[in-house]
Amino acid sequence: MLFCDTKIAGVFRIVLERREDDRGYFARTWSREDFARRGLVAQYVESSVSYNARARTLRGMHYQAAPRAETKIVTCLRGAIYDVAVDLRPDSPTYLQWAAATLSGDTLEMLYIPEGCAHGFLTLTPEAVVHYQIAQVYSPEHSQGVRWNDPAFGIEWPAAPDVLSERDARYPDFRPR
Repeated sequence: MLFCDTKIAGVFRIVLERREDDRGYFARTWSREDFARRGLVAQYVESSVSYNARARTLRGMHYQAAPRAETKIVTCLRGAIYDVAVDLRPDSPTYLQWAAATLSGDTLEMLYIPEGCAHGFLTLTPEAVVHYQIAQVYSPEHSQGVRWNDPAFGIEWPAAPDVLSERDARYPDFRPR
């Protein structure tokens, strides 16, 4: 696995190193030792998947507040997504900045998103399947979000969403601390 910096401190695009032959390929997707050696969260307690029937479905921007803040590793297993992280850590040098990566089932690249960052994605294809490894147990009372098109962040999405939950559409304007 190759860990590539993004413009947000602590958010990494992870590129899998494939070993290919006439059968296809093999690639390691997880190594507790590799993550720990880089000072990254190396223990995950939940794993989830989302299926998205339509292209231009937007999920996000979600996070869990302290003390149940969560770190995530996001992978697109089928189809393609535009995956976005927003830095909500007031003490971070990249506070209120965003980073994005196109993830797809063809590349199986991953995005590592530390606690304190909001996360969301826009599907670029129909039938996109997204897998999450999560380092904190889901806690509905700590579940929060920011609006996908909030001018405080200026996220440049590749398209406007056609499918968006009412909850995600109703997040208020972000107010910096």
